[in-house]
Amino acid sequence: MGLAASAGILGFDTIMRVQTWITWATGILTVIYLILVSPQIDFAALTALPAGSAAAFIGALVMVATGFGLGWVNAAADYSRYLPRRASTGGVIAWTTIGSSLPVVILVVAGIMLVGSDPELGSAIDADPIGALTTILPSWFLIPFAVVAILGLAGGIIMDLYSSGLSLLATGMPVKRHVATAIDATLMTAGTIAVIFGADDFLGPFQGFLTTLGVVIAAWAGVMLAEVCLRRRDYDEAALFTPNGVYGAVNVEAIALVIVGAGVGWGLVVNSAAPG
Repeated sequence: MGLAASAGILGFDTIMRVQTWITWATGILTVIYLILVSPQIDFAALTALPAGSAAAFIGALVMVATGFGLGWVNAAADYSRYLPRRASTGGVIAWTTIGSSLPVVILVVAGIMLVGSDPELGSAIDADPIGALTTILPSWFLIPFAVVAILGLAGGIIMDLYSSGLSLLATGMPVKRHVATAIDATLMTAGTIAVIFGADDFLGPFQGFLTTLGVVIAAWAGVMLAEVCLRRRDYDEAALFTPNGVYGAVNVEAIALVIVGAGVGWGLVVNSAAPG
């Protein structure tokens, strides 16, 4: 939480510099981790696995799309609003997509190969992902692995918390930006503690969270994409910052579409992990 509060105080240039260091450190340590665990992959066991059903494939695809694609879509502004206006739209889209997807694809494939080689490891990961992954590492790499886990989480939240503080201020909360960021971080910290110490396993709450929130984010993303595709002129930037502008204080139509889309989505999804 202290890191989050600092994100509201430090300048953006400093935050980006820290983000760059974290990216290089975690990237190098992750490559070392993959090299160290590669002997655990049993290609004979992988080829002997039976083919999965179409339903299982679609379910896994939905989970990956929700956890990865929809998990990043709300952070798009974080990776574009500080770029110079001369930056190419195609370049922003391409580099952001490649940079965020390539590591995930590599890690997902590596994880599938490890779990397919050792079913017991897969069961252990369901209950405790980080703890289970340490069991296949040499003891000397446990501390660097912990550094990867901590820095990876820190790197993922620094920029998002920096912008989420601004989003909280946009609701009209009369506090300074660093205070808004600290409030946001406190809420996320409390939720993380609740999951870690209050849940019986990791996979259940994770699936329930992705399924529940993924439906809302998908509906919201659909409205945003429709707006981008249908808009034929630039926004009136000055009007975006006043409730008396041409856009008004609330876009009732867009909010209604998100609510209807989320309702339809929840009606079509079986979410046994979060029945409430």
